[in-house]
Amino acid sequence: MEIPESLKYTDTHEWIADHGDGTVSVGITAVATEQLGELVYVKLPVAGTRVGRGDSIAVVESTKAASDVYAPVSGTVIEPNPALEAQPDTVNNAPYGAGWLFKLKLADAGDLNGLLGAAAYRKSAGVP
Repeated sequence: MEIPESLKYTDTHEWIADHGDGTVSVGITAVATEQLGELVYVKLPVAGTRVGRGDSIAVVESTKAASDVYAPVSGTVIEPNPALEAQPDTVNNAPYGAGWLFKLKLADAGDLNGLLGAAAYRKSAGVP
């Protein structure tokens, strides 16, 4: 199971890529996509939406279930991934690449300190 060391994680299976300029990309992990199965629909937030850490911000739906995606940090949505509307299964095929869900401008960079590293996420998710 791929869990990139360069990313941060939540125990609810979101990953966060810090771009170092006050913005982050957010997606769901390979663990989440494996549990959900093939995605058939993704509802993303619109640019300009303000969210607090832990707020439900998006929904991913598979043939098995629908699942909320939670904001791992507080901020403002600057860009949803437009490609996912037509091809939601991109999240399954490239969860850490082209399958990113949205980008946020951080309200507080300190929020990043509360996220899990790869080893802690592996333990939380039960992945060796």
